[in-house]
Amino acid sequence: MLKALAINCTLKASPAPSSTDKLLAEVAQALAKHGVQTETVRAADHDIKPGVTSDEGPGDAWPQLRAKVVAADILVLGTPIWLGQPSSIVKRVLERLDAFPGRDGRPGPHAVLRQGGRRGGGGQRGRRTPRLRRAVPALNDVGFTLPASASTYWVGEAMHKTDYAALKETPKETAQATQTLATTVAHLARVLKAEGYPPLKG
Repeated sequence: MLKALAINCTLKASPAPSSTDKLLAEVAQALAKHGVQTETVRAADHDIKPGVTSDEGPGDAWPQLRAKVVAADILVLGTPIWLGQPSSIVKRVLERLDAFPGRDGRPGPHAVLRQGGRRGGGGQRGRRTPRLRRAVPALNDVGFTLPASASTYWVGEAMHKTDYAALKETPKETAQATQTLATTVAHLARVLKAEGYPPLKG
């Protein structure tokens, strides 16, 4: 069975309600249909120190989270949007993922699939914004592989205050994007787990 780790990068610590949690739960349900078991962690519950190494010293919670990332076949990043930007917490997670290629002298991960998705509140519904484009090259630069259509999101009507968690039904477009994400992510994860990448020659 494939294993996925979903990191909720909401600004809220548990047990505060999180719309990102709701969307990540829907992603987990969709992945389960493809034989993927998902564990979800909320980054705000952990003291992730600033930095770009695997371990930033005493009190740093990242080494334990990093171990979970390495053990997973799939990584899902979930973030809200504030002021037109992904959360500061997802940026912190991306900074800490910078150590994965072994830039700090530690071994990087083996070649497995990592998937980045996001969720938004505010703005215009159905608009693919630059926020996702910022995360994709960042993940690619540190050795993660993203399949086609590896994102799902919901963005409310402009100037509205509705939270995704408050919706009684999942919008059709979001549900379809989530199912597509699960299909492409699970397929590529299996391919990479079975074959991997060829050894890199320096």
